[in-house]
Amino acid sequence: MSVARLYSKLAPHGKPILCRGLGTSPAVQQAEVTTAEHVRTRAKEKLAHVDAQKPFSPSLIDSFNRRHNYLRISLTERCNLRCFYCMPSEGVELSPRDHILTDDEVIRLAKLFVKSGVTKIRLTGGEPTVRKGLVDIVGRLNELREFGLQSIGMTTNGIALERRLPALIENGLTHLNLSLDTMDPHKFEIMTRRMGHAAVLRSLDAALSLGLESVKLNVVVIKGLNDAEVLDFIQLTQSKDISVRFIEFMPFTGNKWDKAKMLPSSEILDRIQRDHPNTIKAPDELNDTARSYIIPGFKGSFGFISSMSDHFCGSCNRLRLTADGQIKVCLFDAKEISLRDQMRRGTTDDELLETIGHAVRGKQEKHAGMEDIDVVTNRPMILIGG
Repeated sequence: MSVARLYSKLAPHGKPILCRGLGTSPAVQQAEVTTAEHVRTRAKEKLAHVDAQKPFSPSLIDSFNRRHNYLRISLTERCNLRCFYCMPSEGVELSPRDHILTDDEVIRLAKLFVKSGVTKIRLTGGEPTVRKGLVDIVGRLNELREFGLQSIGMTTNGIALERRLPALIENGLTHLNLSLDTMDPHKFEIMTRRMGHAAVLRSLDAALSLGLESVKLNVVVIKGLNDAEVLDFIQLTQSKDISVRFIEFMPFTGNKWDKAKMLPSSEILDRIQRDHPNTIKAPDELNDTARSYIIPGFKGSFGFISSMSDHFCGSCNRLRLTADGQIKVCLFDAKEISLRDQMRRGTTDDELLETIGHAVRGKQEKHAGMEDIDVVTNRPMILIGG
C-alpha cells in the first residue's frame, strides 16, 4: 500500500494518528486517537456487512468463535535453498511423490474451503516455484472468485521467480511475499547454504514493477547474525512501495532454535525509533499477523510478526494444508488430519467438511509459550509450509 493511500486511511484530513517526538498537545493526540478508533470501527462494520452477505460454514469457526477465512496451501516439500531456520542441517526426508496432492486434489480442497467461507489463499512450500504446473494452478484458483475468493498470494524465496512472475500475475496472482534475510550476498550464502542473492533482488524489482496489489519482504531476524541490518531494510522502504516484515526466530524440529538468538520485536522497534523518531503506528488490518508502522516521507512501510514475544493467537484466522494433504490448524501444533487419504477413499465434500470442522474445533486458544513449543513431534518448517 502506498503512503498516500495509507495516510487516507489513517486520517481523512491528512493528520497522522500517532507520532512520537513531535511535541503534539494532549488534545491533538486525543483527537488523533479518536480518529484512529473511528477508522477501525468503520472497517469492522464494513467487514461484518460483507460477511453477512455470504454464508460462512460453521466448520470454519472454532470453539473460541474465530472465523477462518484464510487458507495457506503448501504445494511442495522441495526447496532450492537450505535456510537453517527452516530446514535441519541434515536435510529432511521427503514424502513419496504419490503422497503429494495432485493439482486436481489441491483445487478440489481449495474450492471446498472457498465455498465454506475462505476468501484468501496463499501458496507456500517448500518453495512453490519448483512445483510443476504452478501457473496453471494459480489460473484454476482464480476461477474460484465466483465462489467468494478475493485474493491469491504466494510466499517465495524468489530464486526462480523473475521470469514466471508475469504469467502468474496474468493468471490471477495478487499478493507476493518475498523472503530475504540479508542484504549481504556472503551472509545470504551462510543463511541459505546456497547462492542466489542477485536473483532474489531481480525478482523483487520485477514484483514492484508489475502492479501486484501487495509486495512484502519477509526478514527472519537472528540476533548476532543479521540484526545489524534492520536499518538497511528500513531504508528500502524510503524509495520502494514495499512492506518489510521483521519475523522473530521461531522453534521448529531441527533448526537449533535458541532463545538467546531470538530478538524480540519490541527491541527492533526501539532501534528503528532511535534512528527515526517520527515513526507512526499504522492501523492494523483485521486478523493481520503484523503490527505495522510507517515513516513520514517514506514510500513503503514496515511491521513485525511477533509469534514468540507477543502472539496474535486471539485473532488468528489461518488454516494450513500441507503438501501431502494434512490439515494443520496451528503452525506450532503437531496434530494433523489427512484430507488426502479421505479423498482417495472416495469421501464426499460434505464428509470432508465434517472432518475439517472436527480439526478446527480442536484448535487451542493459543499456542504454547516459546519454551514449551513441541519441536520433537512437530514437522520442520519446510514440511509444514512457510
